[in-house]
Amino acid sequence: MADAKEKAPKAPKTPQGAPKAPAKGGKGKEKGGAGAAAVDHEPKAREGAPRLQTFYQQTVHAKLAKEFGLTNPHEVPRLEKIMLNVGMGDASKNPKQLEAAVEELSAITGQKAVVTKAKKAIANFGLRAGMPVGAFVTLRGARMYEFLDRFINLAIPRIRDFRGLPNRSFDGRGNYTFGIKEQMIFPEIDYDKVEKIHGMDITLVTSADRDDLAMALLRELGWPFRGETPQRVA
Repeated sequence: MADAKEKAPKAPKTPQGAPKAPAKGGKGKEKGGAGAAAVDHEPKAREGAPRLQTFYQQTVHAKLAKEFGLTNPHEVPRLEKIMLNVGMGDASKNPKQLEAAVEELSAITGQKAVVTKAKKAIANFGLRAGMPVGAFVTLRGARMYEFLDRFINLAIPRIRDFRGLPNRSFDGRGNYTFGIKEQMIFPEIDYDKVEKIHGMDITLVTSADRDDLAMALLRELGWPFRGETPQRVA
């Protein structure tokens, strides 16, 4: 006859390092549980990222969200791309000058410039479709922030009689376009190798759909608007 008081089999031991089951009736306050704090959607700084990009992620993003009462992190304006464009109407007659402009843009931005070609024929200007008319570069990501940092802190101080950049150059959709008269303000340009002095148009495209949001973003990044003291990035 079997012993009625036979001991029940022991439960298997939990393997070392395996997570323990939560206590019955627990409120889930452990890290990652139901009662954990809400996830922080603010972008995190990547190690080795450009200084201005890190400044935006660690300081500007939260400041703009608080200033405009933006609860959705995707509503906070950010810089999406910067476009530089050099127009040369006589590029077809002076191919060397066009090549020089492409090399200069590449040196200024650290990215290979692309030749712009006419899309339509315009008889009054002697243009045919496909003729080269200039060069442009589109910057995104780290190169965009690196260029903006160099432009604000190195190129702008070299502009003669500088009194600030215009604050009315927005297009109504959060994008900002301005022009510079000569490429000589960029320290990457060797004066002795310049064949022709020319200007360029620079467009800053933001994710904002309002000019006041875009202006606040650029101001926090240190943009020197006319009549204002620019924010200095540490």
